[in-house]
Amino acid sequence: MTWWRPDRFAERRPRLLLRQRLIDALRAFFRAQGFVEVETPILQRSPGMEPHLMAFPTRLEAPDGRGELRYLHTSPEFACKKLLAAGEPRLFTLARVFRNRERSATHHPEFTMLEWYRAGADYTALMADCEALLDAIAAALSLSAWRWQGRAIPQARPFQRIAVREACIRWAGVDLFAHPEAEGLRAALRAAGLRAADDDSWDDLVTRLLIERVEPKLGLERPTFLIDYPISQAALARPKPGEPRLAERFELYVGALELANAFSELVDPAEQRRRFEADMALKERLYRRRYPIDEDFLAALATMPPAAGIALGLDRLVMLATGAARIEDVLWAPVAE
Repeated sequence: MTWWRPDRFAERRPRLLLRQRLIDALRAFFRAQGFVEVETPILQRSPGMEPHLMAFPTRLEAPDGRGELRYLHTSPEFACKKLLAAGEPRLFTLARVFRNRERSATHHPEFTMLEWYRAGADYTALMADCEALLDAIAAALSLSAWRWQGRAIPQARPFQRIAVREACIRWAGVDLFAHPEAEGLRAALRAAGLRAADDDSWDDLVTRLLIERVEPKLGLERPTFLIDYPISQAALARPKPGEPRLAERFELYVGALELANAFSELVDPAEQRRRFEADMALKERLYRRRYPIDEDFLAALATMPPAAGIALGLDRLVMLATGAARIEDVLWAPVAE
């Protein structure tokens, strides 16, 4: 059914008005914390380097008709980190981002990402930000709980924290680091009753374990941070001091719905290049495509201060605030099917 039909729009309008109140509240929160709101370009030479994210290609043409390939960004991350390198210490952005081949109840090809960055901080500061931000929004909207799939999740502090390794042991009986090779982890997953293909990599197996056994358990009683991911699952994050197998990364879950992804930033351009090249080799093997490395980003990374950054799905947060079942229910004008 066409989204702009008056009867259909009338159903959605209360959620959309609440969306605006939520945005007003989060802007007030960040300004009170000394953050500046920034805008970054959507057109980029490199849209993002995550192997499983697909970008929208386009063409940037000069007045004489000569052109170059560009992409709609999948995240404003690279531009935000360049602003950190430029000297901006605290920033946030509400960015329209684009991801191809994604559409479901909780995914949309064009959506809004809230990202914020703190110079001189690590991922623990972002956990505190998340708790305070959701408190502020709940207060502004007079919410005592978030709602997802018929469940009410109290806005209760402190949020729960559980490490990836501990979560896999608790809910699947599998110790990731007891099986550092794919063959051993594959056997452990099969023993736990999970499907494991013969050609799955170690990271494929970890992802399946998290999706099928861990994520459904997260954030059911209160918002929950899943922390300290294997280093191979955190391409832009720095290693955890004293734990080289782990990265300072967390994801925030509310009612088993992933809401945010964050990490202490890697600021080693040589190591970042190595990770980008490995990710693009994997992307080419899996999907027969690769994206160019943003050399300007690596140059900025060499001068960027230690920092922490986070991406939070604004539309999903509105879904949790309104109890909406589908992301289209909280978008003013969804992308046509």
